[in-house]
Amino acid sequence: MSEQVFPTKGNLLNIKKSLALAELGFELLDRKRNILIRELMMMVDAAKALRGSIEETYKEAYAALRTANITMGVIGSIADSMPVDNSLNVTYRSVMGCELPRITIETNELTIPYGFMNTDSNLDKAYICFDRVKHMTVMLAEVDNSVYRLANAIKKTQTRANALKNIVIPKYEGIVKFISDSLEEKERE
Repeated sequence: MSEQVFPTKGNLLNIKKSLALAELGFELLDRKRNILIRELMMMVDAAKALRGSIEETYKEAYAALRTANITMGVIGSIADSMPVDNSLNVTYRSVMGCELPRITIETNELTIPYGFMNTDSNLDKAYICFDRVKHMTVMLAEVDNSVYRLANAIKKTQTRANALKNIVIPKYEGIVKFISDSLEEKERE
């Protein structure tokens, strides 16, 4: 490795510049990793809080649906008449080069899309509960996807930082030492 580099002052200056650049790159990657970890910790806390509340919301919604099915019979025909919801919008924000999704859902006034003739209040309750479930699921999907993307970005950044710290910087330091020793030896001669 160091035998391939000729021990000249020009090469010494070039290698020192490369070493300084590698050290600066490591420092920047270390800062990036710390910022990404901080962002990840905030997202993980948000995910924990959402998971706890979404579980209760799902239980409530399925209990309401079960009650509606018991009082009205199986409500598959009413479920088939529900309109498809196209109100999701996905945009992205960048955190240190990592694209994190921001999912928004249009919150319109809740209107009942079915008739009242063959239904009762249990179905209305189930419909309202599942609307809440939809909104919470959107929030959880955003947070979970962000956590996944941040974890991958942290892993990549850590790999690059380790490569600089453990391979590139020691290699350049070895070359600088070799060239410096060779130049000192030539001066002594």
